[in-house]
Parts: sequence; structure tokens; C-alpha cells
Amino acid sequence: QVQLVESGGGLVQAGDSLRLSCAASGRTFSDYAMGWFRQAPGKEREFVAGIIWKSGIGTYADSVKGRVIISRDNAKNTVYLQMNSLKPEDTAVYYCAAAAGVRLSRLLTTPSPYDYWGQGTQVTVSS
Repeated sequence: QVQLVESGGGLVQAGDSLRLSCAASGRTFSDYAMGWFRQAPGKEREFVAGIIWKSGIGTYADSVKGRVIISRDNAKNTVYLQMNSLKPEDTAVYYCAAAAGVRLSRLLTTPSPYDYWGQGTQVTVSS
């Protein structure tokens, strides 16, 4: 059974950095793609970043490009989201998700390919 556990969220000020972690278990994830989504109150869940586990190739939403880096650690089965220059509009619950067998980055930007989701971690950025 796949489990995704996010951590690293918190309350920060605008301009600060945070690194979110997603610890994955229950599978060998070399044939998976992983994604980070976020959902602010009253808004739809939106794509932030995704990564093809095997290649390490990342893809990013335009709203975070240049401020965010997604990466994975094979030994720890963990995916990271390094977020820099945080803005108040980055405030949301951040979710980690896993998609089995997806190898094209362009497929990662919507929730539909993802089979598993974590419970989320709150990120609040004050101005």
C-alpha cells in the first residue's frame, strides 16, 4: 500500500524559504512520477511541480518557475520541494502525489494521472 507523508510546512515571512518533504513508501518508485499540488481556501487544487522519478526531470507551473526546485532522493524514497522567495499568494495546503507509469512531464500538470495523494502540509506566508 502506497503511503505519502508530507512535512516541512509552516508559517514564514515573505521572501523566506521552505523545503517540503514527501516520504514515499509501499512501492519501488523508479517507475513513478511525483507531483506537488497546492490548494488555497476557496480555490481549486493547482499544480506546482512534478518530477519523473527515473530521469529526475522536473516540470514547473509558471507561477513558481524560478523560485521552486523539485528533486528526489532515491535512497530515502523522498521527494523534496524547495521553495524560495515565498510570497503571500503561495499560502496553501501543499499535497504530494504519485502517478504510476507516467514518463512524460507534460502529463504531470493535472490531478488526473495521480493514483495516490498525501494528507497535505500547510504553508502560510505572511506579508
